[in-house]
Amino acid sequence: MTYHDDLNLYRCLIEYLSEAERQGVRALGQELLDAAGGIDGIGAHKVMVAYGGGKDSSYVVAFVRAVQLHLRLEHGRTFTVRVANMRHAGVPLAVMENIERVYAALRMLDDDRAELLTVDRTEIRPFRVDLPLPESLVTVNRVDVLMNGHRSAGDGRPTFCNSCNLAVADFYGRAAWWDGGVDAIMTGDSRREQALYAAWIRRLARDIGIEPDQAGTMVFSDLLRALRGIGDAYYRELFGGGGEAQVVERSVAVGDRSAQPRFVSIYDSVSYRVHDHWDLIVDFLGFRFDDLAFSFTESDCANPTLMAHLRGLRAELVEERSYAAGIGEYLEFAETMMRKKEMPDRLIQLALGRYDTPAKVSERRTVAADFARRAFDLPERALAAMVFSPFTDQGQRLVAFLERCHPDRVDRADRCHAALRAEPGTEAEADWLAEVSGLSIDHLRTLYDSALVDFSRRDTVMARVRSGDPHKHGVRTVDPRTGVPVVELISGR
Repeated sequence: MTYHDDLNLYRCLIEYLSEAERQGVRALGQELLDAAGGIDGIGAHKVMVAYGGGKDSSYVVAFVRAVQLHLRLEHGRTFTVRVANMRHAGVPLAVMENIERVYAALRMLDDDRAELLTVDRTEIRPFRVDLPLPESLVTVNRVDVLMNGHRSAGDGRPTFCNSCNLAVADFYGRAAWWDGGVDAIMTGDSRREQALYAAWIRRLARDIGIEPDQAGTMVFSDLLRALRGIGDAYYRELFGGGGEAQVVERSVAVGDRSAQPRFVSIYDSVSYRVHDHWDLIVDFLGFRFDDLAFSFTESDCANPTLMAHLRGLRAELVEERSYAAGIGEYLEFAETMMRKKEMPDRLIQLALGRYDTPAKVSERRTVAADFARRAFDLPERALAAMVFSPFTDQGQRLVAFLERCHPDRVDRADRCHAALRAEPGTEAEADWLAEVSGLSIDHLRTLYDSALVDFSRRDTVMARVRSGDPHKHGVRTVDPRTGVPVVELISGR
């Protein structure tokens, strides 16, 4: 891009920023100049932004682009920005389309000062909106959703977020050290939030018997090593004694301790309330709150729609109430979470309004079921099995599951138990159980020897993770056995 191109883009961009934000652009530019050793070093300096494709990270990308342009216009030189977006099966195409619109608005698609990367687990490739999702990634995500879901009766955060959060840590390590690495990582988290997160990781690691290295002065790779230890313990618990290959496959990348990128917070320079920069995000960047991509508190992931769907299925199938009753409970939870995040009323109403009539609830059920099939290759029979958790605890709930969902198989319950115990002559039952659940018979046998997680206790890694997770809230429901009103703690996004 020419000087005049940069100037015109910068002028357009800063029109959407407040005076405080413009001062933040200048201050951050000076901070990067100092870190690079001055003007002579800034051209070789590389800054990374982790881009989820949602509204908040779109703002961070725009802010860092403004800093990059500011330095170019003031000093004739500037840094290279690496923007890396992580994908998983719950990311719909609409998120990639939002990313492309943001890149186009910021004129980054053909700018050699911008490295635009897509990270699909171990595959790192230049961004392309229609880049196919690797089949291996979908398979890993699918198995993780099912194994986590069966251990938690389909509770939202454990089912969809635990493995995803560990994958995010792996993504940071891979993206930050790829092809020579970066000097700094821009984040919207405050320094206090970063410190609290690091302290929580240390506590969790120690709680499960891992002593983090450099506990008092953890650098980035130390943090990733602690998360690798937590992840390895988590997956050993999830996949059992025979699952070491799956533990290794999911291990968090830790990078090189001799080359540590700095974390640079822009928190004090910006506002994350969407109300404050709605025009920038929607009008200038072209961000769209798509039907799937904008899902309750998330604007870059459709998994919360599936969390609500599982709550509805649990109410209907396990508790013999109505699907709508379960959805209503999830909406109560979701509204609380959205208000905690200070989301504007227009977005809260958009999210909740999709369910505000019986016809819309039915329509959303179809949307969720279709997405589960397309994204994870999970038909509704597999989701139904998940909310029963019929295989854990030596198949304690297997008969109830068969009676409710497969009454023609109730008389074969004993043979299903035998198949789960790997007794000979039960191959037909093993094949049927695998087909119904979406899991291999080996995974089902691991579940058979595992317990449904009791979140009121801290005797499993999954329970310990959830106890420190703020994304949970008590919702009003009824005890399905007694009909007495109760408050149940559920989690989600």
